[in-house]
Amino acid sequence: MKFSLFAHMERISPDEDQKQLYDEFVELCKIADRGGMHAVWTGEHHGMNFTIAPNPFLNLVDLARQTENVRLGTGTVVAPFWHPIRLAGEAAMTDILTDGRLDLGIARGAYSFEYQRMMPGMDAWEAGQRMRELVPAVQGLWKGDYAHEGEFHQFPKTTSAPQPVQQDGPPIWIAARDPNSHEFAVSNGCHVQVTPLWKGDEEIADLMSKFNAACEKFPGVPRPKIMLLQHTYVASDAEDVKRGAEELNRFYCYFGAWFMNKRDINQGLIAPLTDDEIAAHPFYSPQAMERDLVIGEPEAVIARLKGYEELGYDEYSFWIDSSMSFERKKASLERFISDVMPAFQ
Repeated sequence: MKFSLFAHMERISPDEDQKQLYDEFVELCKIADRGGMHAVWTGEHHGMNFTIAPNPFLNLVDLARQTENVRLGTGTVVAPFWHPIRLAGEAAMTDILTDGRLDLGIARGAYSFEYQRMMPGMDAWEAGQRMRELVPAVQGLWKGDYAHEGEFHQFPKTTSAPQPVQQDGPPIWIAARDPNSHEFAVSNGCHVQVTPLWKGDEEIADLMSKFNAACEKFPGVPRPKIMLLQHTYVASDAEDVKRGAEELNRFYCYFGAWFMNKRDINQGLIAPLTDDEIAAHPFYSPQAMERDLVIGEPEAVIARLKGYEELGYDEYSFWIDSSMSFERKKASLERFISDVMPAFQ
């Protein structure tokens, strides 16, 4: 099983300097590269200080100049916000500028906050249909002389300009949860990214089961890879485990508030949650975080990840977004590299 880093700029207070936050993001990615991680992933979000990432291709091109070996992935671009010709061309240009290190992750998107601002009136179903139309169009444009007559896009014969460095284009990864998404990815020759949300190891096993079923349904297609994205904190001691669980619980309560899209937002920052609101959440708690996420001292983390490897996951992505300080993120990542990864070599 390979290991990667998943990160964004996180801004949770108006007092935080955005340039400093970006420099800290880059430093975490450089640590991952120096430490022998396989890849770095960053996503696309708009208008949200919670995850500042308006165009992941810009970040990845910058990271290509500051790293040596890691693959550089979009985790993920939001399909409805892209025209196929534009996505094919910008991804291909990024592939050139990164010397063929690009992996292209694509999703339908998750936040109604963004849908309302970028594509008013669109719902999650339409977003999924737009993704299903986008992916084969991008693949066709990379091959060249491709014309498209779809529900959402129509254009005459076109070739991506430029075309990618990598033969057949950068590997495409689909963010999948339901069986149909897994089947779409496998049948279109794409890899799969999965993210458990609140059921821990039970959901992780279920997502792998859906992937395996999709692979069995299309036996003529080479088996793609599957990546597990999971919030991770490698603690220094038992007390630090508890602190990490409390911090990630606060992060998830803010994530849930952004997802519900009912709270006031000013200057890109959500109205602060009170301690009472966090304590009253119906299913997020520090105990649930410790149970369902990968939070622990190195030996416990190794044991948890060995189980995921046995399930068949090809890549484990260390999701470092947590609203923790840079120093705490850095220390956790360094412990992961020095004390956890060697057990898998």
